[in-house]
Amino acid sequence: MIRRYFVSVLACAVLMAACESTSAATPTEPAPTVTSLPPVTTTTTTTTTTTTTTTLPPRYDVTVSVVDGDGLGIAGAAVTVGDGEATTDESGNAAFTAVEAAPVAADHFGWLPTEYEWDGTEAAITIELEPHVVRGIRVSSYVAADREQFEGILELAANSTVNALVFDTKDESSYVLYESTSEFAEDIGSINPMYNPVELIAEAKAAGLYTITRIVSFEDDIWVRERPDHKLAGTWIDPTIEEAWEYPLQLAEEACRLGFDEIQFDYVRFPAGKTAAAARSKTPATQEERIGTIAGFLTEARDLLHPLGCALSADIFAIVLNTSNDQGIGQMPESVSAATDAVSPMIYPSHYSDGWLGFPDPNDYPGPVVANALDNGIPRLARHTQMRPWLQAFYYNSSQVLAGIEEAEKRGAGWILWNAGGIYEASWLPPLGTE
Repeated sequence: MIRRYFVSVLACAVLMAACESTSAATPTEPAPTVTSLPPVTTTTTTTTTTTTTTTLPPRYDVTVSVVDGDGLGIAGAAVTVGDGEATTDESGNAAFTAVEAAPVAADHFGWLPTEYEWDGTEAAITIELEPHVVRGIRVSSYVAADREQFEGILELAANSTVNALVFDTKDESSYVLYESTSEFAEDIGSINPMYNPVELIAEAKAAGLYTITRIVSFEDDIWVRERPDHKLAGTWIDPTIEEAWEYPLQLAEEACRLGFDEIQFDYVRFPAGKTAAAARSKTPATQEERIGTIAGFLTEARDLLHPLGCALSADIFAIVLNTSNDQGIGQMPESVSAATDAVSPMIYPSHYSDGWLGFPDPNDYPGPVVANALDNGIPRLARHTQMRPWLQAFYYNSSQVLAGIEEAEKRGAGWILWNAGGIYEASWLPPLGTE
């Protein structure tokens, strides 16, 4: 203990001496001697962190209105803004929230697609669509099967206003005219390949032509023979049997997937003439039931085809454009047009009775007969459904064929020429530049 005390006293004495020595130093006194220690090297590692700041492009809200030439909204139009997609409502409007500035595109079946350059400064945009006016000729299965004849059709189109070709995938022969995978067609043995639709579609599109295929629907002698449970009368299928809709719908879906732009149903009706009496005795449907049946089939077809990207059209008797009833066949301009993108009445003056419109022989007056049918029919179509008549291209010379075309053109309607053999003269067609 005495030793610890001694050490402590000694330490305090040393410290007191050091303090006195420091306080006594003055600037005039020599500086104390400092003994330098060996240098110490210190390595400092600095970690640099790179921070990336991303500036997102501005986003905007915008309402797009899609209208026709009269400023009326087009319902059901597809609108895209960058990667945003929407469909116009009944007023023709589509609203987008928080989208980047980008080109705005609008499209609808039966109209020409249009694009609008949008920089984000406008909160409301109006896009006007122009109707796609189809000017077509039918390609019969025999022409489609003959390389030389088909090339002749392409040449006719290249030197005229023709912008569309109508092929047959199933015609009045009741045969499906290509290698179909339809189970129903295979079961009843109705496949008779005559041409390769994929090949001809590609050639037509390479030439800038719109492609339509015609499907004969409810008259089919092979079908009634193999499936008598679907038979109505004669060679006609009963359209009221919804199971019977599956066959033409199968063919329509397949044709769309093959690459056709539009599916056109022909013979999409109840029978007429003598067969109608037998049909009524078996299935005494009312006019309302007949109209509802045909409209129901076409509505189902539209709901099938539109999501696949194909337009829908239907052929109708021209006489119903001038009557207030369905003539027993279930077709009315109002009901058929409500379910389709285009309606094609068969306005063949040779099919009208003597005395029609006061003409001894209507076949001698193609212009007035076509004009009368269109003037009566166009106002009866659903808004924005295209009028596109079949026009007679048989028993006629060039001036008579052109007379019908001229009346359609005056009214903004499209047209398709019907010739059973698919044989046309260049003089029947308006030359390029006369659209």
